[in-house]
Amino acid sequence: MKHSSLHTLASVPAPQHIALIGNSMPRRCGIATFTTHCHDALRAAFPVMRIDSYAMDDGANGILYPDAVYPIASNDRAAYAEAARRIEDSGAQAIWLQHEFGIFGGPAGDMILHLLDRTRLPLILTLHTISKDASLAERRIMTALLQRASKIMVMAGQGRTILIDEYGVEDIRIAVIPHGVPDRAYVEPSVVKPRFGWENHRIILTFGLLAPDKGIDHMIRAMPAIVEMHPDALYVVLGATHPNLIREQGESLRESLAALAHELGVGEQVRFIDRYVEQEELLDYLQAADIYVTPYVNPAQIVSGTLSYAIGMGKPVLATPYVQAQEILSEGRGVVVPFQDARALSDHIMEMLSDTALLGGYAARAYDHGRTMIWSQLARNVGDLMIAAISDQEDGRTARRSYAIRKPDPTAVLRMSDPTGIFQHGILTIPDRRHGYCIDDNARALILMVQLDTLDRASRDMWMTIYASFVQHAWNPDRGRFRNFMGFDRRWCEDEGSEDSCGRTLWALGITVRDSASVAHREWAMQLFDEALGPLTSLTSPRAQAFVILGAGAILDAKPGHDAALAVLAKFADHIASLLDAARRPGWTWFEDVLAYDNARLPEALLVAGRHLARADLIDQGLTTLEWLAGIQKTSEGYFRAVGSESFGRVQKQPLPYDQQPLEAQATIDAAIAAWTLEPDIRWVQLAESAYRWFLGQNDLDMPLATPEGGGCYDGLTPFGPNRNQGAESLIALQLASCAMIRLSHSVSNMAQRKATEASTAPA
Repeated sequence: MKHSSLHTLASVPAPQHIALIGNSMPRRCGIATFTTHCHDALRAAFPVMRIDSYAMDDGANGILYPDAVYPIASNDRAAYAEAARRIEDSGAQAIWLQHEFGIFGGPAGDMILHLLDRTRLPLILTLHTISKDASLAERRIMTALLQRASKIMVMAGQGRTILIDEYGVEDIRIAVIPHGVPDRAYVEPSVVKPRFGWENHRIILTFGLLAPDKGIDHMIRAMPAIVEMHPDALYVVLGATHPNLIREQGESLRESLAALAHELGVGEQVRFIDRYVEQEELLDYLQAADIYVTPYVNPAQIVSGTLSYAIGMGKPVLATPYVQAQEILSEGRGVVVPFQDARALSDHIMEMLSDTALLGGYAARAYDHGRTMIWSQLARNVGDLMIAAISDQEDGRTARRSYAIRKPDPTAVLRMSDPTGIFQHGILTIPDRRHGYCIDDNARALILMVQLDTLDRASRDMWMTIYASFVQHAWNPDRGRFRNFMGFDRRWCEDEGSEDSCGRTLWALGITVRDSASVAHREWAMQLFDEALGPLTSLTSPRAQAFVILGAGAILDAKPGHDAALAVLAKFADHIASLLDAARRPGWTWFEDVLAYDNARLPEALLVAGRHLARADLIDQGLTTLEWLAGIQKTSEGYFRAVGSESFGRVQKQPLPYDQQPLEAQATIDAAIAAWTLEPDIRWVQLAESAYRWFLGQNDLDMPLATPEGGGCYDGLTPFGPNRNQGAESLIALQLASCAMIRLSHSVSNMAQRKATEASTAPA
């Protein structure tokens, strides 16, 4: 194995359990064949290793995979997330990914990142195509894959050079491991030819799924000169047409090639065998051939499995100068000819067929080299690579971050709570009693208990009652407002709280009515909502109005005929929309001249109102302003960047980055889900995911705010790192964000399933 990335690991045991991702047989393509043979080779080399196979499935050919293969719907983002969860839960120690552009969903196949971002396991990455001239989209995906990979396997030395020179990959992470080949004894072609009726022919063979980039037409153009010198020459094109080409063009390519052969007068000397052949039969065909040709036209072709197999069987080879051919055919193992050069093909083939000693020399050298490429050797080399990747991660050298959705964990929230309610602030993880309680956080905590399903019923009921009791006690009917701040001595610090705190409390009551599993809590929340709604229709703060709209919308979800909720929703939505008309300027699509906190609640409120009122104008304004806000809340790399508190009050200016608050990320997630509900465009899912990853470390400082255990969350992102205090607002924001992302994931998955069902039942 030619590489410099592995230490001596003979004493380290091979991994006991891995996840192998690629295509898989019975799918008929080169990656499927390679992945399946890799699986079999690993099983043979490491009999105790558990190998979980995950196969990309485009659903095009109705392939039924064996039970041991887990299919991933290649164009369903939710399927990638589910596969990541399955891999994480399985106990696998590493992932081995076969990457080829075209087999994964999304722009340039970016959906595979959706899976990889959701697992912490070390990644061994095999690259089947590496191009210096990649498109911008392909380069973006390649860069992300290379950053994520612990170890990288290429099958040609030039691939290693491209990774170092073009992508800046460290040499120590790259291993050159040749494509595997079966181990068969060398057989003279004359022994095998009678099986195919070729006793009187000199066989020139090309094998593989028929496609335009295979260059078959150039080899056909070479045949007239070859046949003139060697009338017994027969060019055999073995293999079915590529399934994608069949779907798009039928057999037009094969028909045009056959027509070309007849036009050139070599129709009888060019034979098409139009079927897919299994490995053992393919090896028979290879052994019957005198010369093997790969006249490919794509210089970016890093590796060819058929070329590897031909060398393994000891075939003299002619190939165009794609990367692997230049390397593997050096030292007299074959001949490299220019791209699209029929004259060069004919000249060299005529020379080889005319010189038995020359042909035999190529065959002997090819077969000897093929012994270094057999599958068992590849398996041992890959085993070493896996050991190195796992060892590096255990040593902390390549620790990987997971962007998987966290299972909601209320541990830290409950640690901040007592029988009165939840404390506002924390000193690190310890409640700070000096600042007491506030209704804002207790209303948020009530929403969390309503939406949380990870607590046992008794505990959930107890804590829901505690937070609900705080809300009830805060109501001041004499003022028609909720009180906000309470000291640790249980004395209220005011007779009425801010408008925003009142609006947020009404929102919590609406969510409780709609989502609580407890009839008693639903009845209580409905009663208090009805009592408080009338006085709170006089609120003027845009955010307070937005919170009321969200609460009223939840009431209408549960009770569509609630006239008072419908009326306040319409009143406040019209007011917020009018603010947009007044403040909007070129480049500034917002409701105010400034940005502040909980910004995304404003477009979310318009979306909720538009849905209930069936008003396209409100929906359009909600989508437009949310899209503008998403563009503002983004780094140059495309990561989420919450509007920093130092920006509050800056009139129509680009926001400053710090301090970033968890509340903004949570609000953005909720708003994105509201947008997805009305307009199921993938960009809203991506916005929610980007905001959620901010918690997990995909942010300006590349530092997680979510703690590894216990459901903790730091209070914000400062220029110097996270504010390591953990207050109620931040803790609840993370947990509600996780609940929301789980709901979104289910929604996306259900929609994909509905579309698949509709497609399968639609008339042809």
